[in-house]
Amino acid sequence: MSEAPNLSAQFVEAMAAAASGVSVVTTDGVHGRFGLTVSAVTSVSAEPPLLLACINRKTPIAAAITANGCFTANLLSEHQVPLAKIFAGRPEHGPAYDFTAADWHKGATPAPVLDHAAATFECKLDSWHDGGTHRIFIGEVLAASISGLATLAYHHRRFGRFQAF
Repeated sequence: MSEAPNLSAQFVEAMAAAASGVSVVTTDGVHGRFGLTVSAVTSVSAEPPLLLACINRKTPIAAAITANGCFTANLLSEHQVPLAKIFAGRPEHGPAYDFTAADWHKGATPAPVLDHAAATFECKLDSWHDGGTHRIFIGEVLAASISGLATLAYHHRRFGRFQAF
């Protein structure tokens, strides 16, 4: 008798084919300052502006966002691959999760806003839901900006750039 296929492994492999932007989601407040590289950030609604970010519940940032009540999704630009690796916990040099590796500023919430990001979305936590291993955060966007810089892409576990044709 053959073994049943591992649906979780097949799902992960198939999702690797989905190209996405790369964001460093940040939070700050009484429950701490954290940042994490994520690819699961997307719009929910334009009226009102709502944004979704999915983060593994086992990470410290998930509890911090829930408690701090705010987050910023910093959509990285093409030249920020080293920062993506730092906040993914896999830096090429220096410590992981190191906020001193880039310049940040304060915006509409305490969550750090990345200088020179392709776009930023500063959010007040609207709601959250647990789904499987992850916490799904819905943020009410209080401020959004775009720099004009090209967005960093992630596809088949590699960083790259969007090429129009």
